[in-house]
Amino acid sequence: MSEPALYSQFVSAVREMFSTYDFIPLHAPRFDGREKEFVLNTLESTFVSSVGEYVDELETQLANYTGAEYAVATSSGTAALHTALHLVGVQPRDEVITVPLTFVATCNAIRYCGAEPIFVDVEHQTLGLCPESLGNFLDTNAEVYDDGLCHNRSSGKIIRACVPVHNLGHPARVGEIEKICDRYKIQLIEDSAESLGSTVDGTHTGRIGRIGVLSFNGNKIITTGGGGALITSDDVLARRAKHCTTTSKQSHPWLFLHDELGFNYRMPNINAALGCGQMEQLNDYVEAKRWLASRYKEWFSDYTNVEYFSEPLGARSNYWLNAILLESRDERDRFLRYTNGVGVMTRPMWTPMHTLPMYQNCQRSKLDTAEALEARLVNIPSSVIR
Repeated sequence: MSEPALYSQFVSAVREMFSTYDFIPLHAPRFDGREKEFVLNTLESTFVSSVGEYVDELETQLANYTGAEYAVATSSGTAALHTALHLVGVQPRDEVITVPLTFVATCNAIRYCGAEPIFVDVEHQTLGLCPESLGNFLDTNAEVYDDGLCHNRSSGKIIRACVPVHNLGHPARVGEIEKICDRYKIQLIEDSAESLGSTVDGTHTGRIGRIGVLSFNGNKIITTGGGGALITSDDVLARRAKHCTTTSKQSHPWLFLHDELGFNYRMPNINAALGCGQMEQLNDYVEAKRWLASRYKEWFSDYTNVEYFSEPLGARSNYWLNAILLESRDERDRFLRYTNGVGVMTRPMWTPMHTLPMYQNCQRSKLDTAEALEARLVNIPSSVIR
């Protein structure tokens, strides 16, 4: 079958699934519940900023849903990640291991701390940090000194943390990553921005590391317009997170007292109200997205030259974005041009971080898998449609 025929048949199949001949976005939010009611409540109460009942309620719902002891709502997923790195002690001249195949916010948050990212390769089956590559990199380059910290032998710097990413909602093998980090005394933070609703062996993503980070941007499975959260079961970290994201302001009837470096990162009540309305529908959204994934998997099974990307073994993915792997970069680009040209939005994977000008000089392992995936992967329409 010729490529143009494959492309046109894909577009026809997507239009049938989504029941429209209009423009089809990659991932659009849905507001089918009590979102408007809750947002109007905040306007009537005048508590629209970072103080209000919906912030507390959203944090409770997130903790209950993920199984974490605590959740702290923030103004963005990036703010949550920056806060998490700050809380585990990442400071200027430190290094933080992460993956090259991620949204730029992951690396930006590391730089906000004055630290440098180190890029270690991903694996094909999860799109996440490869435990074997991580172990090989650390065995070759790192050593735990008598100070109990992991030192990079080549740079002389401390490798303070590791941030695996659950790309497209598919869980990385974070249990194995945790064991390696423990051996090298490295703090583990999970970038779970895309994986609310995803689990591994029944454990929600973000629960293995000391802190997990969520995002509620407009294109995520649920949205607060803009926002994020930290989840943790460490009560000390949770208290510090809530304190430092509220500018580290101490309680006082009228004085403005601040006892440490803080950030204006708390989620506004009006955004949390939207999130509470969305949380009521989250289970239905996960099931709807898994249903769409099953439709895609069945449809692509007839095309031997296209690999549909399914959830990893032992994981239950939210399928935030469905993805296919084509045979080459040229074919990927032809597919992108055709589909976007006829009003069906598709997108490539994130541009690899080590190719961006501000991160080109960072230390890295061999990144063959990340580069091969980026050259061939295409994200296809993934909105909730039932």
